[in-house]
Amino acid sequence: MNHKNTLPRLKKIEGQIRGISKMIENEKYCIDILHQISAVKGALHKVELMILKKHIEGCVTNAIKGGNAEEKIEELIKTLEKFGK
Repeated sequence: MNHKNTLPRLKKIEGQIRGISKMIENEKYCIDILHQISAVKGALHKVELMILKKHIEGCVTNAIKGGNAEEKIEELIKTLEKFGK
């Protein structure tokens, strides 16, 4: 599975996290920090969805074609359950 497209997004998120740390160190306004945290959570969610899409298109599809669907579908359901937490 190729995750090249997710790496630049993760680097950007890494920079955002460092920025939040600096905001806290510099005692910036709490609401501004919370906005940045929310932006990071949204960006991570997008990466999460990109990886999930690749998993469904690759691993799950191949398992279905190969007759090993039940195990992969159960794994996918458990993963999606964690998304809701």
